[in-house]
Amino acid sequence: MNIIEISGEEVTRGVVESDWIDDNDHMNVAYYILAFDRAIDSFWRNFGMTNDFIKETHSSTFAVESHIKWQKEMRLNEPYLITTQVLAYDSKRIHQFMRMYHAEKKFVAATIEWLNLHVDLSSRKVSPWPEIVLHKISDFVSDHQKWNWPKEAGVTIQIPTSLKTHNTTA
Repeated sequence: MNIIEISGEEVTRGVVESDWIDDNDHMNVAYYILAFDRAIDSFWRNFGMTNDFIKETHSSTFAVESHIKWQKEMRLNEPYLITTQVLAYDSKRIHQFMRMYHAEKKFVAATIEWLNLHVDLSSRKVSPWPEIVLHKISDFVSDHQKWNWPKEAGVTIQIPTSLKTHNTTA
């Protein structure tokens, strides 16, 4: 097993729960999404975007696109940590990449790439980040620009062309 250096900024830690285990005796795909969703909630708190903030400002974020890649299975009670790397942001959007690591064995279990929009909950329309949030994002990502672009980011699903394909027209 390759031991790797942890990349990104840690946003949360957890343990694979018994409810997350499927018939294959490993963490079910849906719970990777749940763990990443919890991590993104922690991520937003870095910018003061708490439940109280959402209620007071009537603004929040919506995920509009994501891509997950499972790389190695996680099993019952195994500890994980999730890191984030902001790839880009502008006045209304943020593009980030998260990695789930086995917290003890240090392998990458899964990655997810997200695109989130800031939304005015009163109008239900995309709107600019509040100025204070935009400044906090800018401060938070100052080191991220120095990091390498993740090899998994921006990748599409495809089967290598060297494999035979099923031809339905024959």
